[in-house]
Formats: sequence, C-alpha cells, structure tokens
Amino acid sequence: MFHTDLSVPPVLPADTLRIIPLGGLGDVGRNMTAFEINGEILLIDAGVLFPEEDHPGVDLILPGYDAIADRWEDVVGLVLTHGHEDHIGAVPYLLKECENIKVYGSRLTLAFLEPKLREHRISSPQLIEVAEGETLMLGSQFRTEFVAVNHSIPDSLAVFLRTSGGTVLHTGDFKMDQLPLDKRLTDLRSFARFGEEGVDLMMVDSTNAEVPGFTTGELEVEPALRRVFDAATGKIVVACFASHIYRVQQVLNQAAIHGRVVVFMGRSMVRNMGIAQEMGYLEVPPQTLADPGDLDVIPEDKLVIICTGSQGEPMSALSRMASQTHQNIEIGPEDTVMLASSLIPGNENSVYRVINGLTRLGVTVVHKANALVHVSGHASSGELLYCYNIVKPKNAMPIHGEHRHLIANGKLARSTGVESVLTVEDGTVIDLHDHQARVVGQVDTSYILVDGASVGAISEENLADRRILGAEGFVTVIAVVQLEDKDVSSIDIHARGFIDDDGVFDDVTPQISANLKSAIREGITDTYLLQQNIRRTIGRWVSTKLKSRPMILPIVIHT
Repeated sequence: MFHTDLSVPPVLPADTLRIIPLGGLGDVGRNMTAFEINGEILLIDAGVLFPEEDHPGVDLILPGYDAIADRWEDVVGLVLTHGHEDHIGAVPYLLKECENIKVYGSRLTLAFLEPKLREHRISSPQLIEVAEGETLMLGSQFRTEFVAVNHSIPDSLAVFLRTSGGTVLHTGDFKMDQLPLDKRLTDLRSFARFGEEGVDLMMVDSTNAEVPGFTTGELEVEPALRRVFDAATGKIVVACFASHIYRVQQVLNQAAIHGRVVVFMGRSMVRNMGIAQEMGYLEVPPQTLADPGDLDVIPEDKLVIICTGSQGEPMSALSRMASQTHQNIEIGPEDTVMLASSLIPGNENSVYRVINGLTRLGVTVVHKANALVHVSGHASSGELLYCYNIVKPKNAMPIHGEHRHLIANGKLARSTGVESVLTVEDGTVIDLHDHQARVVGQVDTSYILVDGASVGAISEENLADRRILGAEGFVTVIAVVQLEDKDVSSIDIHARGFIDDDGVFDDVTPQISANLKSAIREGITDTYLLQQNIRRTIGRWVSTKLKSRPMILPIVIHT
C-alpha cells in the first residue's frame, strides 16, 4: 500500500505544486507539511510528538524538516490550523532556525502560542491573526482561504490553497458536531463551494477513519458528567488536556450546579484556562473558581480539581496523586477521578499504570472505557464519507494518523469514487500539476529529538544505547596492561542493572587476561583494538552463561 524504494525527487518544474509531509503520517503527532511552487514554500502546522517508552530520556520529538533546513529564506509563511501541541508545539524550535517566518493562526491559536515563544525567548515573532472566511495572498504563489471547522478546541481552521499548480483543501483536525458548545459549525457550505470550484487534492484528517458512523457530539458528555457529580461524596479530580476548553467548561458548569469549587492545577492548565477566560472562550460561573492556595480551606465534598495527567505523564499532578507523592493533595476511597480524554496510541501502559495505582487506593476511577466522559475531536468514517461526497476531489491524501488510520481513510475515499488516492508516509514527495497528483520521490524526515537543551543531537544509536542500559544494564571492565612486558597487571569487572554479585565474573577474568596477553604479543598495542578484544570476550561469555546482553564498557590503561 505504501511506496517503497523511492529515489530523490527531480527538480521541481515551473507551475507545479510540490507537497512534502514532514510529520504526522504514521504518528499521531508532529504534524507538519511543506508546499512549494515556483521557489516559494508555505508550511502548514509545526507540532510535536510526545515520546513513548522506547525513547528514554527524550522530552519531545519534532518534525523532520531537514529537507527545507537550508531554504528558510524561501518560506513565505507558517499557517497553524489550531492550538493543540501536535500542531503548534514545534513552532518555537522552528523560529529559532529562522525568526523571520510569518506565523498565521486564529485568535486563540496565537494566544496559546505566545507564552511558548516567550519561554523560548523569541522576543519579536511575526504573528498574524486570521479568521474563517478570510482570504490572504501568502507570498506571490499561495492564495489562502481560511474555513471554520469544529474540533475539540475552539477556533480551529481548515485551509484552502489556490496555486498555479492546482488547488488543495487541507482539513486540519475536524469533526462535524451538529450541536457544538460554541455554536461554531464546520463550514460545509464552503467545502461544497470548493468542490464546485474544483479541488485537485484533498488532505483529510484520518484519526477516526476506522470508527463507524459519526463522532458523538460534545453535548452527549453532559449526562455522564452529571452522574459523576451526583454520585461523588469526596473530592473530584478531572484530568484532561490543558487545551480542552469545552470539557473544562462542562466541568465548571456541573461544579456550579452542584455547589462545588474548582481549582486548576498544573502550569499549562492554569495558563491556558486563564487565556481562554480572558478572551471569552471560557465562561466561569460566579464563585466557582478558587486559587490553588485555598485547597486547605475547601471542604473535600465541595472540591473539584482540574489537572493534566490524562495520558499518564510521570510528573503530572495525577500521576503523583496515584503514587502518593503529591505534596499538597492526598487521595483516597471517598474520592473520584475522571480521565476526560482519549487515549493517545503509545500511552496505554502509562495510563493503565495510573488507573491501577488509583484503584489500589480505593478511588473511583471514571474514564472513557466505562462512561461517556469524553468524545473525540475527529471525524469518524461517516463524516469522512460525507465530506468526500460533498467535495468530490480529483485526488485524496489521508493525513494525521497511524498507518492503519491512513489506509482506512484511503479506502473510504475510493469507495466514494475518488480514483487517485495517495496513501503515503512522511517524506514522500507529491507533485500536483494539471489536476494530477503523483508520487515523485522521497526525502529524509527522520525524528528530531529534543533532550533538555539539546535539539537534534540525540541519534538513533544513542537511543539504542539508552534502551540497552534501561533493559539490560551494563558491565565495566578495567584492564591495566604493561606493553613493554607484554603482560596484564589487573582486571576489574563491575556490573550494574542486571546482576548483584560481581564475583560471577571470576570465571571469565582469566580468559580476558589470556586473550589480551595474546593480542599484545602479536603486536597489537592500539587501545581501541584491545578494548574491542575485551568486548568480544566478555560479550560472548555473558550471552552464553548469563543469557543477557548488557552494554559493555571496556577501559584499557597502559603502564
């Protein structure tokens, strides 16, 4: 289904639109796409992917933008579809590469972005607010129209591009909630208008392509929330994304109805909800919101805590509550915890670890699997079919999702009569000309790993070493050799992480010594070669005798 063994793409012909997905195809995260025509580049989204358990020590994963890294001066703009981390989280890192890039986004999206830029000390970014129904010329090649779409965060946008190479409808993340809390519907009339004009390529959100029917509306969550509040006898802890304004609004409403007081916990939650309230996207009922400093004076049966941690993040407030290490909050059998979010693929173990920890403490845990306390922000298969039939694109390209989501979305497009469906991965290069989209090559879009202050310095080899250290431990072998006497003075072996008694190495020490003496007598004096000699000897022994594969760190000292 996916293209393999593609070569470097050819030189881009005039009046041909080149599309390169730099992230988001194969992962739920790090969404970013580059569009190029006649020497100008437009970017849509720049998000992060959060690391999984096989990325030890990694903080964030960025899109692989090496393909455009030497062409920042050709970038005429970065368009942001909405304010979720997987669409805006990489913007500060991008602007550190080139601060002159103009960033276009809706009012709330830019408001969520600004604190991130300040944290990264990007002092004077060029942020340009756009709104649905607005059309702008970005550079000289991209006539860009912004369209309202409904998602799990307000102010989300789809983007319609008109270029000399063809037209593209990029849906961003969307669904078709017919009774949205903010009354802002997905603008299907504009989708139909684009279809009448002619959409050469439709790039469509794939996250829920495997889910039948239509995504449940946000209003459907309220009965389940009400039941949770009705049944709760102690404090209620609600864990959700720090950007999920709709869910926070519903919790605030229930708190007001039930005479409870809400406290926001976590820096990002406090910051984002403060922005949303200030800008009018979040309405706080009177006497409903309290300061975290008031926790000690609020009765347990009147308290609601809204915090992050719905994905089992180790340092989140909820994880610390579950492990009984939170400095201010103790949780017990009278309390209720609600995980009001979808489970991001890859986070299953972390989330279930938190749920198990809470359950062990006697806490009542409510989550999407046992109550309708969350609905998705993405269109299900019925909605995708509806949109394909409205737009009738000449070519379709599934985006935003794992491989199974992309393939399912491609099948939906074909079922509606779309003949050309490009199911591709990150780095696959597509050229659009004369209404035809075709795959022409492949570029590198490897992960860019953020580890503390280090960006891009961590390689796959480094990660492999970290995985071995975490899973198998390590062995250090310190050998003191006398080159002139062709002898070995001493060998010290120590292990950490897989065995407690260093005495087990007494059997292999004579073998290491004998092999080193033999190598020295053969004229081998290079330290690296002697270390490799040690590594081979003890590696074979540990694998055979101990059935383990630890990292081996040999050190040779000359005297």
